[in-house]
Amino acid sequence: IFFVHRASPSARGLCIPTRAVCDAETIFALSSGHGRCGVAVVRVSGPASSMVLRNMAGLTQALPPPRTALLRRITDPKSKELLDRGLVLWFKGPHSFTGEDSAEFHIHGGPAVITAVLQALGSLEGVRPAEAGEFTRRAFHAGKLGLTEVEGLGDLIHAETEAQRRQALRQMDGELGRLYQDWSYRLKRCLAHVEAFIDFSEDELIEDGVLNQVDSSVRQLETEIERHLKDERRGERLRTGVQVVIAGATNAGKSSLLNTHRVPPSRGTTRRPLVEREGVRRARQRVEQADLTLVVVDSTQLPPDPQLVAAFLQQHLSTVLPSPEAGMTAASDKVLLVLNKSDLVPEEQRERTEGELRERPGLPPACFLSCSTSTGLEDFLTVLQSRVKTLCGDPLSGAPSLTQARHRAHLQQSVQALNQYHQYRDQDLALAAEGVRLALTHLGRITGRVGAEEILDIIFRDFCIGK
Repeated sequence: IFFVHRASPSARGLCIPTRAVCDAETIFALSSGHGRCGVAVVRVSGPASSMVLRNMAGLTQALPPPRTALLRRITDPKSKELLDRGLVLWFKGPHSFTGEDSAEFHIHGGPAVITAVLQALGSLEGVRPAEAGEFTRRAFHAGKLGLTEVEGLGDLIHAETEAQRRQALRQMDGELGRLYQDWSYRLKRCLAHVEAFIDFSEDELIEDGVLNQVDSSVRQLETEIERHLKDERRGERLRTGVQVVIAGATNAGKSSLLNTHRVPPSRGTTRRPLVEREGVRRARQRVEQADLTLVVVDSTQLPPDPQLVAAFLQQHLSTVLPSPEAGMTAASDKVLLVLNKSDLVPEEQRERTEGELRERPGLPPACFLSCSTSTGLEDFLTVLQSRVKTLCGDPLSGAPSLTQARHRAHLQQSVQALNQYHQYRDQDLALAAEGVRLALTHLGRITGRVGAEEILDIIFRDFCIGK
């Protein structure tokens, strides 16, 4: 029995290639960092890797066992000059990082040694220097890494903090990709069922209730994706850093807070009317965009009566922060009050003020601090660190976080496309299916993997067509 699929509009144009034909060129590059080091690693990948290894390491017999280090004399393949003594390794494709035949040279890390080895490699026919990111690109085309894993690898290389390292490692390990692949798989099932209903329902070959199952699945997917999007950008903040703005009145101590111990000896601020007005406008704009705003207040300007301080600070915050419509209020978790110059306030007055402020829930946390003496600095840094952790979240707990604005944009478009399914479900099933297809395509653009053949596979597996 032969089956001919009658492709509907929503199945056309779906194929996105997930595997590229192996590049005929062999590439090489220094994979370790530049500069003097004890050991440098030069990586080679491509069909000529075995030839390169034989010529450079003088291997006249069989290649070494895969992933086994072998100490060899490394020579120039043309002049036969000794370049170095080092370890060589062989990786037989597809069991390598790129999925291709690959080799590595572990040599001494002096600049002259590295240069000589790279020049010798470049002299071989069919071998060329790799372009930026080309090894990882080949790994992606070979199906070794998904796009989210590639991005995780890049983030791991550039990670500067422990939290960034943990998040990048979790993404590189494939957790985020597996989440999106699960959603993609479920969408493929939905699309396959809708396509089958369009093509074969008139022949009464499709079970009753198929579309009701699709309705339920689509609603569940929408809920899960929207919940994933409501993360307050924690993963993106952790990856790129928290944007902190220091705001406050003139001479409150903003520069002193920024410089901590490097406080300029002269007091005061140079003020020019035009420049100042433009500065105020830009400052308000930056506060609106900030993840966290530190509002610096001169403690000597607070009312002597501690019971009046809360009202004073409320009024002051209303002049510094944007309007509530912009999502910023005095009680916002995006604000910290820094009461500077606390060394100039009597201790009794400061303690009574602290007690009053602790009992006022409408204000953000307030920290007394002296930038000149560093009094209160440790307590302030503890509060600041806690707030930053809240903004970024714990990269090891819960579901994997969104880390890229690109992911967020595609997920938002996926939700919009699923809304199209509900909109046209009872009017035009082909247009409804197009909404599912668009949602699937946007998810595929995050992971780099989606194809029309996978939809056909599900149709064959889930439906007994012609039974």
